Amino acid sequence: MARVLSVQGERRRPLEDGWSFLIDEGGDWSHPDVIPSDAVWRAAKVPGTVAQVLIEQGCRYEDLPPLDGIDCWYKLSFENELQADLVFHGLATLAEIFLDGALLLSSDNMFVREEIGSLQPGRHDLHIRFRSVLREIDTKKGRARWRPRMIVPSGLRHIRTTALGRLPGFAPPMPPVGPYRAVELIEHGPLRLRDAAVRAEVDRRGARLAVTVDVATPEVDSGALFCGERQLAFEKQGEGRLVAELRLDAYEPWFPHSIGAPKLYDVRAEIGGVNVDLGRTGFRRVDLSRGEDGADFALSVNGAPLVCLGAVWTGADPHSLDGSRQTLAPLLEVVRDAGMNMLRVPGILYYESDDFYELCDELGIMVWQDFAFANFDYPIDAPEFRASVAREAAEFLSRVEASPSLAVTCGGSEVYQQAAMMGIAEAKWRSPLFEELLPEAVRRRRPDVIYVENSPSGGALPFQSDHGVSHYYGVGAYRRPLDDARRANVRFATECLGFSCPPEAASILRNFGSAQMASPLWEPRIPRDMGALQDFRDVTEHYMRLLYGCEPERLRASDPDRYLDLARACVAEAMTSTISEWRRCGSGVRGALVWFLKDLWPGPGWGVLDSEGLPKSSYYALKRAFAPAQTFLIDEGVNGLHLHLVNAGPDPFEGEASLTCYRDGRTIVMHATRSIRVAPREVSVTRDVAFWGGFFDTALAYNFGPPSHDVTVAAFRPKDNPDHVLEAFHFPLGFGIARAECGLRAGVVFDGAGFALMLTAESFAQSVCIECEEFLPEANWFHLAPGKQRRVALRPLRPSATHPRGSVRALNGKRVAYEWRPA
Repeated sequence: MARVLSVQGERRRPLEDGWSFLIDEGGDWSHPDVIPSDAVWRAAKVPGTVAQVLIEQGCRYEDLPPLDGIDCWYKLSFENELQADLVFHGLATLAEIFLDGALLLSSDNMFVREEIGSLQPGRHDLHIRFRSVLREIDTKKGRARWRPRMIVPSGLRHIRTTALGRLPGFAPPMPPVGPYRAVELIEHGPLRLRDAAVRAEVDRRGARLAVTVDVATPEVDSGALFCGERQLAFEKQGEGRLVAELRLDAYEPWFPHSIGAPKLYDVRAEIGGVNVDLGRTGFRRVDLSRGEDGADFALSVNGAPLVCLGAVWTGADPHSLDGSRQTLAPLLEVVRDAGMNMLRVPGILYYESDDFYELCDELGIMVWQDFAFANFDYPIDAPEFRASVAREAAEFLSRVEASPSLAVTCGGSEVYQQAAMMGIAEAKWRSPLFEELLPEAVRRRRPDVIYVENSPSGGALPFQSDHGVSHYYGVGAYRRPLDDARRANVRFATECLGFSCPPEAASILRNFGSAQMASPLWEPRIPRDMGALQDFRDVTEHYMRLLYGCEPERLRASDPDRYLDLARACVAEAMTSTISEWRRCGSGVRGALVWFLKDLWPGPGWGVLDSEGLPKSSYYALKRAFAPAQTFLIDEGVNGLHLHLVNAGPDPFEGEASLTCYRDGRTIVMHATRSIRVAPREVSVTRDVAFWGGFFDTALAYNFGPPSHDVTVAAFRPKDNPDHVLEAFHFPLGFGIARAECGLRAGVVFDGAGFALMLTAESFAQSVCIECEEFLPEANWFHLAPGKQRRVALRPLRPSATHPRGSVRALNGKRVAYEWRPA
């Protein structure tokens, strides 16, 4: 059923209070009656998981019980005054539901909705037994054609559950067990719906809204559909079925926020005099071009070309899998504010909540949704498994049927890659699951979204970066030089740029104490691929040597603070360099989704946000690189330094661009300006010679004499917003980080917009880091040109925040303290 927000007269009551749980490590209790009277029940959270409660009660990740190997029981007593339906929106994973002592329902798929209908009025005792996944695996037969190393145990291929918590090397060992989505009691009013379908499409004639409602209430056979200012009477089509197709010749289309406005329309119905809220929808058309060579993966929205920029989603809370608006909204706003226009929900995760999709609709964030399959050789030939998967796909697609943010669906993550990398022939790793069942489900229920067989896929080998969709780790795990970002000829990277990135100092202090990297918890939380000879600290340290010429191992022991700063700056520079290359004029890259958004536990993880959702250096770098309007400097060697101006928006912009070369970070060697205009959704390129009017070796490619300068700064001031300066930097001699007195100054100001930090430097300040108690800077880990003033807004982290104080430092300078002192 498509999401129905409310039906007038219907009472929906979430059963959240009064739950308790217990752990049955031996699996001895098969029925509520045999649970010993002295068994210890503990307060539980619903929606939620066992791991969530244990962690909140102080249990360390390392001390959690083996949740896949034990049984857990939940219980609740409740009462209802009217006949009602009892709905379970998500049970992880093998669940038996007992009501008043009778086993009424068994569920073996975490991703489907279960229901007990026509519950009679009265007081009821509800018990849910979550059975051991490992014991269930032992009963399964059949040999897999390949065994992945990333997810354990290998028998999970038989079980419809998430890989989260079963990924040694980058996720905490806490597989979700429990009612992770709402348990709801629905008491129906005068109108009862069996089903509802809401489909918003765009074709050559305009926008079309098609709504079908199946009514269980006898003698209700009329009604009206409302969308915005328009309305249309339903037509009766068979017993209990009402249909309406509303045409909107004039409408505002829905766009991702980076190239337009995410316009939404309220949809409701009046059926038999009863109001039905069908939520909101948007009208957009998503098209896919494979290019002349058939190797591209280029999306456009409503005819406008789009470069998809964003990250791989890892959920808001790995403990509870909380999908509520309250929890998701702050995180998704951070995504939007970073210029990200797409999130990929990967196959290792789960299907996100209705609130997630509603928020993405509102914020203009497109969603690439993998079906929940990853790495395994799934037993699709088993009839029970196939039926369960078909139900899972249909239910997911139905509940997001009206969501305009859903742009791409994908069979799963790294299934084809896993088999191909093991040398298995293509005929054996292709599967009817991804070639038949899932694409057919998408064609039936969301024909307006793109379907992709697997991520990655497309080339002669599914993991080749120059064909289709790829997981690109040339810059990153494979330690290729930064110019590999161009050489690899990436078309669309659904994963890329995996680095171990340390969180900010305050976060490390909270979670690891003053010992920092010496804490016994730090090392095990460095991300790694199982079976690889390296971890991702090794990857980051490789680029620290490459960019800064330092010795990370020695620095880690002698000066851990300096080591952490260089690691943070290094990740930011590597990401900036790669995204700059991919967004330049002439680039064939149409998508870059960074691996990944938010750390799953405290530590130096892959996330660009730490486990508390606070930005790392990599987030700030991407926020600059992903901005819809941005400038980049690209070194083309003997062809000079090229200034690229990106305008992803729907309107042209123009302004004054400047190019300035500095020696020793302070002396101006060359400076010139020129006016530049950029058309909508275009990238302009201007060579350095166009600024100078003659030859000057800006890139220091010719080696004529001693170097004339060590840094070049490009700045663009839009004509209609001259205070919003776009900057880019080039270091022709590499990143010099010798500490000196760069004259960095910081002061706090307060105006109608709130607090802000005003920064200046006498000479070039490299990788400026702002630390601020109780406040979060809107920008961080940026370069500061000499003699220029930069205003950085400070946002309070909590309502109790009073006044900012902290320090500012640069890689090549000293720490400077600041504090707000009211007049």
